[in-house]
Amino acid sequence: MEQLLTIEKVLNNNVVIARHDAYKEVVLIGNGLGFNRKKGDVISFDHADKTFLLKDEAEKEQYVNLIPHIDENLIAFINDQLLYIEEQMGTELNEHIHVALTDHLSFAIKRIQQNMQFSNSFLFEIESLYPKEYQVAKGVVKEFERQLGIVFPEGEIGFIALHIHSAVTDKSLRDINRDHELISRLTELIEDGLKVDLSNDNVNYHRLIQHLHRAIDRIHQGESLGDENKLQELLKAEYPVCYNLAWKLIKVMQNQLKKPVDEAEVLYLTIHLQRLTHTN
Repeated sequence: MEQLLTIEKVLNNNVVIARHDAYKEVVLIGNGLGFNRKKGDVISFDHADKTFLLKDEAEKEQYVNLIPHIDENLIAFINDQLLYIEEQMGTELNEHIHVALTDHLSFAIKRIQQNMQFSNSFLFEIESLYPKEYQVAKGVVKEFERQLGIVFPEGEIGFIALHIHSAVTDKSLRDINRDHELISRLTELIEDGLKVDLSNDNVNYHRLIQHLHRAIDRIHQGESLGDENKLQELLKAEYPVCYNLAWKLIKVMQNQLKKPVDEAEVLYLTIHLQRLTHTN
């Protein structure tokens, strides 16, 4: 049975906001969907290429204010990319990506047009931690160049990958960036404490980044690694420098995240640190 909605606002020729009895306000996107339509007109879900809900009032207001200032062809293109992202990731995306990524990409294009330079200091970490999101983001950047002639700097792949990861995991970009900043701080402490230079092509550095990320996730979720008293005594005796540095890092994580950290994390971190000293 065809489901009908009543148009509340036409944002442009391709985007309208409509009201549904069950879903309340729904955003509908489709080529020419809003052409010659006005408030009060009846429309069907079948007319739209994509529909999504904006339950958050602040996001809805941001989207309503954003769309009229973006070229309609760009809106349609970004919508195609969102469908591509969803298809490649094999899962539904949190609806906030429609607002966040549209806003980000439109601003990124303006930066390019104004020759504004920007970089992404977490690019290697993002590629290491979210390889699938990174590859999908690379595909999006390639389509911008192929279809629109817009050439993004490499760092943009990382930013888009973060938006994808946020939409897949339902984590806020603020929380994701906070964890990345913590990992960056921990890395600096490791370089200083072990007197090593952690290069991106070091496989043990790659493993360390992933381990720190998983450790932070475990802390957020309150997971325990179990009791390893015998191993603790061995590592403390064999690798005192790495063991003490591991405790320092744990204290930094605990203070930054405002959550208790399982003491067993020290043991696995000590092993990763020892690998780094062995490699260097």
